[in-house]
Amino acid sequence: MLRTDAADKVAAMPTFSAHDGTTLAYHVSGDGPPLICLPGGPMQDSAYLGDLGGLAAHHRLIRLDLRGTGGSAIPADPASYRCDRLVDDVEALREHLGLESVDLLAHSAGANLAVLYAGRHPDRVGKMALITPSVLAVGLVITGDLRRETARLRHEEPWFAPAFAALEALVAGKPADDCRERIAPFFYGRWDAAAQSHRAAEDGQRNAAAAAVFGAEGAFDPEATRAALAAFGRPVLLLAGEVDLGAPPPAMAEFTDLFPHARLVVQPGAGHFPWLDDPGRFAAATTAFLA
Repeated sequence: MLRTDAADKVAAMPTFSAHDGTTLAYHVSGDGPPLICLPGGPMQDSAYLGDLGGLAAHHRLIRLDLRGTGGSAIPADPASYRCDRLVDDVEALREHLGLESVDLLAHSAGANLAVLYAGRHPDRVGKMALITPSVLAVGLVITGDLRRETARLRHEEPWFAPAFAALEALVAGKPADDCRERIAPFFYGRWDAAAQSHRAAEDGQRNAAAAAVFGAEGAFDPEATRAALAAFGRPVLLLAGEVDLGAPPPAMAEFTDLFPHARLVVQPGAGHFPWLDDPGRFAAATTAFLA
């Protein structure tokens, strides 16, 4: 049974040992059924997920710090940052928690890890919520034209012109050094002080060296993953942001079709971090699915 002592509900950072001996950390908050949360980045400290827009009021959130991020140790073997090898860390966490099966929530690049885990351990997954997911593991292509089309939905924003120019350069393969900063407003439904603070914290939360290994050669086998997901019989939610460049709704519709029992929810006005843009709407949609 999952431990429910009061100490787990505060800022304490419990740890466990991965199968290769690396010490990994996780964070527990909230009450209710357990929900393992896998961060994106890739390889970003799970702190950026926060309480997922109040989702902790309905579920016991278990945020995993992937190896080399947050409170988790740097592994002896840097090749273990590769996404397919991180699957063993999720399984080690499940074993540590003493759960027969787990509900998973994965954001952005973390969705690659979630679908690889579901493909390898389908009987260990209850429900799976993929939030503005990356498509690398399943081999979908998000075209530059689709990203431009999505970006143009924001044409009335005061920051649009310089941000769109930077996006055009990026799509053309000629990004400027500050390109990532200039396009950042596109990833938030509102480019307000909260969004800017969230973005400013990202660089200090991300392990760039680990991120470079995450999708290295051999990490993904899209054909095999698609076949595994086609046989995956558990419920799946894909939640997309209406104006998200990273995971545009048309691409998310394609992703949804890879599962036999999945549904797509598009959150109006939301970007890549929908729990920040409209916490209530995000928590309601996610909770309804997980209930």
